[in-house]
Amino acid sequence: MNTSFFRNKRVLVTGHTGFKGSWLSKILVNLDAEVTGYSLEPATDPNLFAISGIQDKVKSNFGDIRDLKRLQEVFEESRPEIVFHLAAQPIVREGYKNPVYTYETNVIGTANILECIRLFGGVRSFLNVTTDKVYKNKEWEWGYRENDPLDGFDPYSNSKSCSELVTESYKNSFFNEKNVAVSTARAGNVIGGGDFATDRIIPDCVRSIESQTPITVRNPHSIRPYQHVLEPLFVYLLIVEKQYENIEFSGCYNVGPDDRDCISTGKLVELFCEKWGDGVSWVSRPVEGPHEANFLKLDCSKLKSKFYWEPKWSVDIAVEKTIEWYKTYLVNGELSEIMDKQINEFFSL
Repeated sequence: MNTSFFRNKRVLVTGHTGFKGSWLSKILVNLDAEVTGYSLEPATDPNLFAISGIQDKVKSNFGDIRDLKRLQEVFEESRPEIVFHLAAQPIVREGYKNPVYTYETNVIGTANILECIRLFGGVRSFLNVTTDKVYKNKEWEWGYRENDPLDGFDPYSNSKSCSELVTESYKNSFFNEKNVAVSTARAGNVIGGGDFATDRIIPDCVRSIESQTPITVRNPHSIRPYQHVLEPLFVYLLIVEKQYENIEFSGCYNVGPDDRDCISTGKLVELFCEKWGDGVSWVSRPVEGPHEANFLKLDCSKLKSKFYWEPKWSVDIAVEKTIEWYKTYLVNGELSEIMDKQINEFFSL
C-alpha cells in the first residue's frame, strides 16, 4: 500500500465510533487524511473512540444512518472523495432480538449512503464493509468464494446479504458510467484491543478478568476465521486506494486468515488464557439460544491474486497484540501510543 496516497484526501467513515471504525479513523489520521465521521454516539461505556483520543482527531457528525436528510447534510458539507461504509447493527444475537431495526440499519442505511453518492457526486472510491456471514452457509469444510450464493440465515447475516445486493444494484444502475469505483469486503471475525461490545468472546473474557469471575464459553466448538482487526483494515485501505487509481480493481473481496487460523472458539479462549497468564482459565457453559453457524471459512484466493496480499499476523500474534492492548488499558496506560505502536509494527511488515 502507498502510505502517502491518503494524504489530504477527504475521507468519510460511517460507523467511525465503533470498534473497527475507531481503529480505521486512527490509521487514516496517521496517514494525514482529512477524516469526517458519521455515526451514532458510541454504543458502549467505555468505548475506544473516546478513551484513545480518536474523537479529538476527526470531525464527527452524530446521526442515524437511517436518516437520509441528515446524511445528505454531512455529504454537502464534507464533500468526500472516498467513503468507507462501516455503520451497521453488527451483532447476530441482537439481530434476533430486533430484526426490523437490524434490516433498517443494514439495508436502508446502505441505500442511504449510496443515494448520497449518487446525488452529490465527487466520490471516486466507495467500500461497503460487510461480513463473511453473507453466504448461504452449508457448513462444509471448504472456504466460500465470492461467486458463491448469498443468503445469510439469521436477520443480521441476511441483512448484510441484502446490503451487498443493494450495493450491486446501485453500482450497475448509476455508477458504472460515472467512474465511481465500488467494492464490498467480506471479513471474518476480528479481535483486537478496544472492543467492548456484548456477545463477543474477547471482550467477555476481559470483563470476566475485571470482575474476577470465571470465563464462560457458550459455543466452544464453533469454528471461525479469527484475525486481528488490523488485517481487514489494511485490506480496506488497499482496495480503496487501488480502485481509486484503477476502477478495474472494484469488486467483491473475501478478507480472512489462512486455514491454520480458522480455529474453534474454545481454542481461541484457550490461547487467550495461556497468553494472559495469572492462572486465568475458562469453562464451557452451553446456553440455549437462536441458531448460529458452527463452521464458517473463507477462500481469499481472489484477494491474494489481485493484490498479492497475504495475512501478516497469525492468530497467536493477534491474541498477543490484543492482550497487550487490554493490559495497557487496565493499568491506565497510554492507549493512543499502544495503538500507534501496533499500527506501525503491522504496516512495517
